[in-house]
Amino acid sequence: MRQWQPRKLLPLFFLCVLAACGGGGEPRPEAARAVTGPAVFGDSDPHDWEGRAPWHYAVHGVDVSRYQGDIDWTRVRRSNISFAFLKATEGGDVVDSMFATNWALARAAGMPRGAYHYYYFCRSPEEQARWFIANVPLDPAALPPVLDVEWTHKSRTCRFRPEPEEVREMMHRFLGAVTRRYGKRPIIYSTVDFYADNELWKVTGYDFWLRSVAGHPAVTYPAQDWVFWQYTGTGIVPGIEGPSDINAFVGSHGDFARWAAR
Repeated sequence: MRQWQPRKLLPLFFLCVLAACGGGGEPRPEAARAVTGPAVFGDSDPHDWEGRAPWHYAVHGVDVSRYQGDIDWTRVRRSNISFAFLKATEGGDVVDSMFATNWALARAAGMPRGAYHYYYFCRSPEEQARWFIANVPLDPAALPPVLDVEWTHKSRTCRFRPEPEEVREMMHRFLGAVTRRYGKRPIIYSTVDFYADNELWKVTGYDFWLRSVAGHPAVTYPAQDWVFWQYTGTGIVPGIEGPSDINAFVGSHGDFARWAAR
């Protein structure tokens, strides 16, 4: 994750939107009854969105790792953040140093949370699945686990780029192993370039969490259904020092509750 110096706070004053703001084939957000006032999280460097913008969605959450340091999860929860994805592992031998703390404190604050694994193509999917399983507790109340797949071109140890067919085959093996352990189909997180390079629209049966900080996913991932949209890496969230990734859920608070309870 890159680090940014916040410049200004632009609160998302339009988080509570009417269903009339909806469009297309996506669920139309209802008025966010769980939000009693303007959201107190914001973006230090917001994109000038065309069409449907992030604040047209009622449910927002964060994803964090050790780079965010100590997090005050009670403040985060009170700032109208509704869910969190926590980095747990990467490759076959790295555990995020803040994962255990974040996992416990987020739950204590009443924050719905899930864990994600950052994939490296220099280790087998079975080895990486075993590593994730060894470090992420089995918690029926947790959100589904996440497989984070993106190119690791900045890695000092693994810049291997398999062919698309091999990438998708590796993903299926990891996803299958994790599904068998947790009893929930994982979410797939990806970026615009990785998704296109590897034709991830051919991977079916899983929910997608898509990064798109300069355009709505309907534009950057044509015809791909999605559940979570990572729309900024320069978010400002009370309780988190420095910039934070912020994500929108595709539906209303009721939709999120039903999705999380599956």
